[in-house]
Amino acid sequence: MNEPAMDNLVVLNAVSREYPSHAGAPPVQALKKLSLRVARGSRVAIRGESGSGKSTLLNLLGGLDAPDSGEVTIDGRNLTALSERQLADYRARTVGFVFQTFQLLPTLSARENVELPMEALYAGPTERRDRAEELLQAVGMADRADHRPGRLSGGEQQRVAIARALANRPPLILADEPTGNLDKKNRRVVVSLLNQINRDFGITLIIVTHDPNVADQCNVVHLIRRGQIKREYRPTEMPARPPPDDEDDDEEDEEGN
Repeated sequence: MNEPAMDNLVVLNAVSREYPSHAGAPPVQALKKLSLRVARGSRVAIRGESGSGKSTLLNLLGGLDAPDSGEVTIDGRNLTALSERQLADYRARTVGFVFQTFQLLPTLSARENVELPMEALYAGPTERRDRAEELLQAVGMADRADHRPGRLSGGEQQRVAIARALANRPPLILADEPTGNLDKKNRRVVVSLLNQINRDFGITLIIVTHDPNVADQCNVVHLIRRGQIKREYRPTEMPARPPPDDEDDDEEDEEGN
């Protein structure tokens, strides 16, 4: 079992991002000079209401969007200085994505879905197949390798999606509401699996979640509101779970972030 290193895999310095609004309204300020450090090998949760900036933050970490100001540095690479080709290479090699809606290709088998990210690194057919079968075994899906997503339950699809996220051995996995479409039993299975991956392989895990039970299994929880980190806490040190937002602030959040 690998012990987490103490250096920071993720460093955000004063990151801001805004989007145009509709009908001449002021632009939506999704992130406001947000700074964040995530230690290599840690397990971190991001919590906040809809519109608080969680999705924008995840998109920046994944190299899918760029900040208007500030810097995003992942594994020593300043994403704001990379070309589109370099960002594509970053996404292929450094980040694994796990989505709420699984995002498996319906015409491919479980094995083929796991193999797909490896094509970006020009892995050969035998290497892709062997790696996919190894990962499906690791997530308990070896006996369903030839099944297409339509023949799998939601929990099974998410386990395949986790195997796909691991395909290129990324140091970072970004999980966007990974238990949002699952029942209670499968939520426990998926969270346990993500925790196991973090512990056994030392992969840094950042989870955006509304579920306090998921967040409370992480090393650190960051509470985000209106594009800023408002609180940070360690679940093991808290006698009671704090509320996700400031109770005395009743303004509505911006939508869609």
